[in-house]
This record gives sequence, C-alpha cells and structure tokens, in this order.
Amino acid sequence: MTPDEFRNRYGPVALVTGSSSGIGWAFAEELAERGFDLVLSARRTERLEQLAAKLAEAHGTKCKIVTADLSDPDAPAAIVAATEGEDIGLLVSNAGFNIKGAFETKEPSAMTKMLTVNCHAPMHLAHGFIPRLKARGNGGIIFTGSVEGFIGLPFSTAYSASKALVKGLGEGLWGELHTENIDVLTLCPGATESEATAKMDPAWLPDLQPAREVAQLALDNITEGPSYIPSDKYREQFDQLTSAPRREALAGMADTLRNYG
Repeated sequence: MTPDEFRNRYGPVALVTGSSSGIGWAFAEELAERGFDLVLSARRTERLEQLAAKLAEAHGTKCKIVTADLSDPDAPAAIVAATEGEDIGLLVSNAGFNIKGAFETKEPSAMTKMLTVNCHAPMHLAHGFIPRLKARGNGGIIFTGSVEGFIGLPFSTAYSASKALVKGLGEGLWGELHTENIDVLTLCPGATESEATAKMDPAWLPDLQPAREVAQLALDNITEGPSYIPSDKYREQFDQLTSAPRREALAGMADTLRNYG
C-alpha cells in the first residue's frame, strides 16, 4: 500500500487514545508523518497540547484534543460525541495500564479501574465508531492488546485476563468486518519502551522494543489481522508457550516470576 493509498483508506483523520505517552504518542507521531490529522485523547491535557504543538510544527498536523479519563465508564460515549462530524477513518484504541504482583495483594478498586480502561473502553469505542466506518465505506480499528492476552500470566493475572478480552474482541470484530472494507488489528506487543517500563529493573527487561517501532509495524501490518505481535523475540517465545502443555507452561512461568519477586 502506497502512502497515498494508506491515507485514502484510513484517513483523513485518526483518533488515538492514550496518546499522552508511550505507544499512543508513537502512533500519533507516525500517523502525522503519514499525513493524517489527529484526534488526541488522554487524561493529561498539557501533554496532549505539547504533542499537538510538536506535530503541527513538524508536519502541519491539525490536532483536536479530547481530554478524557477512560476509567470513567461514560468517557467512551463522550469521545464519540466530541468527534461527531470528524471524518475519522482509523480508531486506535490504545489506552491501558497494568497491575503486577500476587493477585490477592492487589486492591479490588484498582482492578476495577483497570478493567474499565482496558476492556470497557475499547468495546464501547468500537461500538460507537463502527457505524461511522461502515457509513464511510472503509477504515480501520487497531486495539492495543499484549502478548499476555495469549495465555494467563501468573503474577500479572488480572492484566493478562483483560488483554485476553481485547484479543477476543478484536478477533470477533475482524470476523464481522472483514467483508465490510474495515480492517481490524489487535496489536500484541511485548515489553516496550514507556514511562512504566522506564521505572522497572532494566536487567529484567533487557530488550525493550522502541514504541515508535511498534507503532510503525502495527500500521504497516494493519491488513494482517486479526492479531499481530511486532517483536520476533516475543512471537517465538509465546509460540513456544502456547504450544506447550498449558499446566507445564503456567507452572514454569509462575516459578520464574516467583523467584524473581
């Protein structure tokens, strides 16, 4: 697909949630470089304003800022309403966060918040935008999932469960929409450079993938759904895990992570 073909199919405007940092910020930069105008959404308005100014200066990008906290169940509907009239051809439902550690030590309220951001938001954003994509006759949806959505990960149990829902959502919608000229891709990265991973022990995450590389590969492979792992290392690792006897794979991961903790 040439750059013009890509923009004609998925443009002229893309919406990126969680665009104040990490993969979301990288998606915004990559799309701006490809000639898209953007709707940027996240909690931190000042970060979105910095990004919008940077993209306007570098690429002449027009950015609409929609401040939203996706831990609020009403936020997806507010984003859909705030973008009425925008010709959005690409929805990048990227916002999310994780909770690590022994499951019973995590606060139930934190898990509820994570499920709202990681699961409720992409489901309701897709529900709001699919009729608009169908009406325009083409477009795409990218969900940011995780390799952890392929198997329950001990000591990341609630997070991996939330990303399993995202993977299932993306696969089901790919099946529903692949004849509608609407591409659906669930991006499943491994460890990626971000504000969160910057705070972690680098010895435990020696091969962080640059966020910009993840975003670029996702866009380049948007037609290769339903799911896509952008890292050769993690693709091989999780192919091995998911092909092994499940009890053996889970016990081995649990022992490794327990010893690390």
